Amino acid sequence: MSGMASFLKARNAADSPPVDSIPGAALLWLIGSFALLLLPQWNRLPWWLIAACVVLAGWRWLAQTGRVRLPGRWLRTGIMLVLTGVYVGTVQGRFTVDTAASFFVLAVGLKWLETRSARDFYVLFFILVYLSAVNFLFQQDIFWALLAFGAIGCLLIGLQILNAPDLPDSMKSGWKRLGLLLVKTLPVVVLLFLFFPRMAPLWSVPLVSGEARSGISDSMRPGDISNLAQSSARAFRATFGGPAPAYRDRYWRGLILDHLDGETWRQRDAEPFQRPGRVAVDGGIGPLASNQYDVLMEPTDQRWAFSLEHSIAVSDNVFDAGEDLFRFRRPADSAVRYRLAAEPGRVQASQELSPAMRQRNLQLPEGSNPRARALASELADAYSPIGVVNELMTRFREQEYFYTLRPPAMPRDGIDALLFDEKRGFCAHYAGAATFVFRAAGIPARVVIGYQGGDAGAGDEYLIVRQYDAHAWVEVWLDDRGWLRVDPTAAIAPSRIEFGLREAMAEEGSFLENNLTSPQRYADFAMLQWASLQLDRINYHWQRWVVGYQGQSQMDLMSRLPGGIGLRELGYITAGLVGFALLVAGLVSAFAMRRGTRQDGFRRVVSSWYRLCEQVGVPVRSGETPGVLADRMAQARPAIADTVRIFARTVNSHYYGSPPAKQADQDAQRLKRLLKTMKRQLRRDQQPVSRTSQHD
Repeated sequence: MSGMASFLKARNAADSPPVDSIPGAALLWLIGSFALLLLPQWNRLPWWLIAACVVLAGWRWLAQTGRVRLPGRWLRTGIMLVLTGVYVGTVQGRFTVDTAASFFVLAVGLKWLETRSARDFYVLFFILVYLSAVNFLFQQDIFWALLAFGAIGCLLIGLQILNAPDLPDSMKSGWKRLGLLLVKTLPVVVLLFLFFPRMAPLWSVPLVSGEARSGISDSMRPGDISNLAQSSARAFRATFGGPAPAYRDRYWRGLILDHLDGETWRQRDAEPFQRPGRVAVDGGIGPLASNQYDVLMEPTDQRWAFSLEHSIAVSDNVFDAGEDLFRFRRPADSAVRYRLAAEPGRVQASQELSPAMRQRNLQLPEGSNPRARALASELADAYSPIGVVNELMTRFREQEYFYTLRPPAMPRDGIDALLFDEKRGFCAHYAGAATFVFRAAGIPARVVIGYQGGDAGAGDEYLIVRQYDAHAWVEVWLDDRGWLRVDPTAAIAPSRIEFGLREAMAEEGSFLENNLTSPQRYADFAMLQWASLQLDRINYHWQRWVVGYQGQSQMDLMSRLPGGIGLRELGYITAGLVGFALLVAGLVSAFAMRRGTRQDGFRRVVSSWYRLCEQVGVPVRSGETPGVLADRMAQARPAIADTVRIFARTVNSHYYGSPPAKQADQDAQRLKRLLKTMKRQLRRDQQPVSRTSQHD
């Protein structure tokens, strides 16, 4: 047994070569870069994967310090199989770019256990550079871009330390070299960014795996929007060619819910299946007309686009889906910009509602909420359809109904409890209850969900619509007017529609009460609000002009240049820019080399001596001292023996005597005179050259 144990121990030692071939400082920079590159993915990756990456990288660092040993081949294989099995069980057969990127992160984490040599360092270096590019698929804000550039900087510093670990002040000089490199390459990068042709990909796959994002969904239960109202996450930004509409008119339509299933409102017709693909993200080019507006929407993984009432599509990445709604052709899995135009006068009230649509918008579940049905019957017997609508709104306005972010839990017949008992709810509660009453009174009605409001960004350049602006309202069908918007919230809490949720919840104190880190929670701190808006402005322009700089945006910019540049001309310009950049780089390098040689006059004279030695048949040997070379030259050409030996002594004195700068200049001048003397002596010496010294 002891022999077998010794064999296994020796084998494990053979599988675990020493890890001190990588400088500790270089490895630390590599690990720091990996940590920075994990930060953009913390909310996307499963917790166990992040923990595994931290443990594996920490294990490698502890091995570097000698506290532990890296695992041998068999243990590494076991760790890989276990983590891969956990990953396979987590993704459950889903394969998208999201799941593939997660597996790539796992592979990077496992790579730490076999990073032992400089070659492994280089492999991991390039893998982490690729990981920084992968991060841009999921995080495109300017903050994450700067973080990625910082991580690459850490990688380059580690690479410099790896190749020159004993260089004094290596960190400071390393960052200085990186800064100079950035200054030199930035103009070329900007030119290539502007002029390199932006062509659409030949194929695409969805980025995400269908996991939920913050935002409205295609169903609505009574408490859904009140939960969403505790989030200050950005939903979209809107830029107007003319004045922005008044706050009370900012109803951003998203989708219609026309089927009541118990307590849940849904779309009767589900969205049709779409082949996986990408949405064109650069819709809308050129200046905005006075009635047009651009929307820069955050990713939702859904097809719906938000719009004001009575709009038409201007950009071709959205289309009119009917009923004053707009859709993308593919789910929006990344930030997307589209353009619409508001044309209130184009919509004429329809005089008829088809029997099928009337039946759809009168549907109610059997036997639920008897008191609400009785109220609807009472109103229908006493009033016309428009009278029923007005009477219910008057009831909401005059009775003690409360708008609250802390709605009570409703019993089985929740609409009855809301209307007659609790009288406390949020917009979804009242919109659902009003739609129920209208339908029970024989008036076609439906729930519309989207957003209402939007606050001005920095400099009033655009509006910012956040998740707490999510809203639900009602549309009723009147035969002489068509679909009419009816908003119970406007009757119960008019301040919500006129000024926003913050003002409506000021007395209750429930605005963002569960979101302690949101700057929007602290409206009284003017400096904090100013800083938040300035950061948002920077990110807005980054998203619009850098991330969103795609094919249409590029061609629009090029069309404004003299001559109207097209795609072919862009290709020529790009090739010319690359060639010009290479030419300039070559000229700069040649100039720098020439300047460096010119700055060291002594070395230039020695180089001339070496060339003279070659000309007279005395080749310069690698590692040979000036004295040995002078002896061989004296043997080959005795006429210059004394001069060449004085030349060699002067060279040795200069390189090994550390003369002051003034003496160095004098030595250089002396060498020039000696070199001229040698050349004159060689011209006078007409004896044939002895070649025997070449073979000594």
